[in-house]
Amino acid sequence: MRILVVEDDAPLASVVVRALREESYAVDLAQDGQEAEWCAFENPYDLIVLDLMLPRKDGLSVLKTLRQSGIHTPVLILTAKDTPTDVVTGLDTGADDYLKKPFSLDELMARVRALLRRLPHETGAVIEVGPLKIDPARKEVTRAGAKIDLTAKEFALLEYMARHAGTVLTRTQLSEHVWDMNFEPTSNVVDVYVGYLRNKIDKAFDFPMIKTMRGHGYMLDASK
Repeated sequence: MRILVVEDDAPLASVVVRALREESYAVDLAQDGQEAEWCAFENPYDLIVLDLMLPRKDGLSVLKTLRQSGIHTPVLILTAKDTPTDVVTGLDTGADDYLKKPFSLDELMARVRALLRRLPHETGAVIEVGPLKIDPARKEVTRAGAKIDLTAKEFALLEYMARHAGTVLTRTQLSEHVWDMNFEPTSNVVDVYVGYLRNKIDKAFDFPMIKTMRGHGYMLDASK
């Protein structure tokens, strides 16, 4: 899953970005409102973590622009303001949740997971696709009860495919949601990581769940 963090406080931004990346998310950082808008219009994020007090353009104005432009990506606002009016204004403008500063990283991660669970194709904390179970909070994967150890990037790729199980995903879609802006579009890294996943998810079991749709992309599917 790919997240945009919009925060101009460099030390705080560094901590938040690092914590999210340690949880297997692909993360981009914008440090002012205008950069945030550019990123949001150029990339298909699964979640935006948006500070309200920003240079060049404030967070509420950014949020209003995104919503008026038809971008409905879930938004978690960060605010140092603690009056009910400020919170209500943020929610009425289109935010999905808010978090007051200072906050704990544990609470931030819990709210991130809660918002991502609202995305289409997600119905609960644990994602189940046939015999495959994925726990985003614990970063655990099992197939038919057998535990499967994955690297952070392998987990991120599998989680995204599982959230869209039964849907053919192009290499572009996979790269846009699993890798950040440092991704090189001409590389074959998506195919390489799909190969890694196949060795761990399919090789020791009786039927493959990761299917190649030639000329289109890949699909995670529980049917034999």
